[in-house]
Amino acid sequence: MTDNAVRFVDVKNITRWAAQQGVENIMLGMIDYIEADFRRWPVFDKCARIGSHSDVGVIELMPTSDGQEYGFKYVNGHPSNPASGHQTVTAFGVLADVATGYPTFWAEMTVLTALRTAATSAMVAKRLARPDSATLALIGNGTQSEFQALAMRAALGINSLRIWDTDPAAMKKFVDNTEPLGFDVYVATSAHDAVRGADIVTTCTADKASATILTADMIEPGMHINAIGGDCPGKTELDAAILTMGDVFVEFPEQTWIEGEIQQMPADFPITELWKVFIDEAAGRTSPDQVTIFDSVGFAIEDFAALRYLRDAVDGTDYYALVDLIANPSDPKNLFGLVADARVPVLSGGA
Repeated sequence: MTDNAVRFVDVKNITRWAAQQGVENIMLGMIDYIEADFRRWPVFDKCARIGSHSDVGVIELMPTSDGQEYGFKYVNGHPSNPASGHQTVTAFGVLADVATGYPTFWAEMTVLTALRTAATSAMVAKRLARPDSATLALIGNGTQSEFQALAMRAALGINSLRIWDTDPAAMKKFVDNTEPLGFDVYVATSAHDAVRGADIVTTCTADKASATILTADMIEPGMHINAIGGDCPGKTELDAAILTMGDVFVEFPEQTWIEGEIQQMPADFPITELWKVFIDEAAGRTSPDQVTIFDSVGFAIEDFAALRYLRDAVDGTDYYALVDLIANPSDPKNLFGLVADARVPVLSGGA
């Protein structure tokens, strides 16, 4: 093992970490890190994610840097994967030192992305939802749904859930996972039924298609909508009319115009960049009856914050391993020497 060994958090360790530290505790800590990075948004290098699209899904890279550290996430999105026993989304991420270019931290990010997506939703809801919000509607009960519920309870104290999914098995899975955690879960008969009376509505569906999960007649005064399913061109979840009923908040406009709900709208449609709300440069919720919409597609700075949080949280623990990832010859100009030194010696002499 070299002095340049990279700390690596694998699936076993991240799930052990989450179970032992508590998902809600982790959410609160991660919210602090994400919000801190939103507050220093201008220092980051920013670009829309780099996607390789196919007929069955997408593979993407999500890079950013604050000038001191560089980070990226590799992530896929393949909606048909569960039919073959595979996850819809998988991911891993890396942090590196800008001064040397050397990677310093490497982690699985399938679980970590679920945590950071929910933490981001809850962080935004703390700013944009009514302070007295008590009920969350979850439309789409796939892999993200339990994390969303836990994040909203940790950050806003919400324990009352109304759920809907076109797949009854997904709803049963959600109930089986969340009722033992103390949630009050109402299984709705439709999306319309699920959102009735809800203070916060989260849509998180997997199909990469233009869909109408919520229609304008389902929206009530004062609702906050987390539209978090958008992640590629052509995929939407909201009736376009909903976007005109309230104020729309986005992460990185250049990416959201391509992948978010606002891809349905004209180029001059008004939006607010979230980071400006966190530094009080733009207004968030201004009245109890205001409808607020978080058009979230996920952005690299959120992953960067999540990786920083995980790295700091596991420091000095047994939740990571050291990986000899970087070749480190004693003479930096003699890389071949590493190969030469590793050759198996040839034995001489007769039998």
